[in-house]
Amino acid sequence: MQSNDVRNLVSCAVPTAAAGVAAAVISGVLAGGKGVIGAIFGAVLVIAFMGIGLVVLQRTAKSLPQLFQAMGLMLYTTQILLLAIFLAVFKHTTLFSTKAFAFTLVASTLVWIAAQARAHMKAKILYVEPGSSGSAS
Repeated sequence: MQSNDVRNLVSCAVPTAAAGVAAAVISGVLAGGKGVIGAIFGAVLVIAFMGIGLVVLQRTAKSLPQLFQAMGLMLYTTQILLLAIFLAVFKHTTLFSTKAFAFTLVASTLVWIAAQARAHMKAKILYVEPGSSGSAS
């Protein structure tokens, strides 16, 4: 993994982890210990799914650039489907607060997406290679 890829991953994971900590504190106040567990589980799940997705997407962009957009759409669809499956599986659990889990899941996903958009806008991506010209002289 290249250093700019790691920078992109870290710039998304750190704000999401901070949002998860904030959600855990709020859930702890509102729902007690089970709220904290639900919030932490939700934030870790988002960081894991989105982080794996970002790594897969970056590797696809390097090896098969023609499939990048299709892979991105498929990846996000798969992530949403997997998160829906997790919500369905843990719907009636008593291990943690499902409301804290769901709210943290949504909030962490939104924070990840916003951080990813910000990281992409701040990245110094060259659209034209310096020193190259259209005609050979």
